[in-house]
Amino acid sequence: MEENIGFGLIGIKTEQFAIIEKAYSESGKTKFGAGLQFKIDEKQKQVGVFLTLSFEQKKSVFLKIEVSGHFKIKEDSWKGFVENDKLSFPRNFMAHLTMIVVGTARGVLHAKTEDTKFNKFLVPTINVNDLVKEDVVFSLE
Repeated sequence: MEENIGFGLIGIKTEQFAIIEKAYSESGKTKFGAGLQFKIDEKQKQVGVFLTLSFEQKKSVFLKIEVSGHFKIKEDSWKGFVENDKLSFPRNFMAHLTMIVVGTARGVLHAKTEDTKFNKFLVPTINVNDLVKEDVVFSLE
């Protein structure tokens, strides 16, 4: 069933974007961080993938962006994931949706920082298997 999941990207949103110039130093060592959250809209049969990326120095974030991708799941696919008041999406499928959002966030970050000194901070390649380690399960109660 997994390879036949019917879905489509229906929306992209920049949830957060911030540059905190006073937390940035040209000579400082930069650390990159990524966080991930999934949400559903049961009535609309939609999944939201929320990716937060941050760049920090000395434990202070100087560049942060959160981008969400919203996906419509076809009715028959959605029903196939429901069992015992739980909605369970396969890890590989959620990793695929996450990869779409990672690429989108990379582009949004570039566009938001274009012609600034912060444009040199690129989203590195991310192994989404490190972010999505297991099936994603929602309670439908």
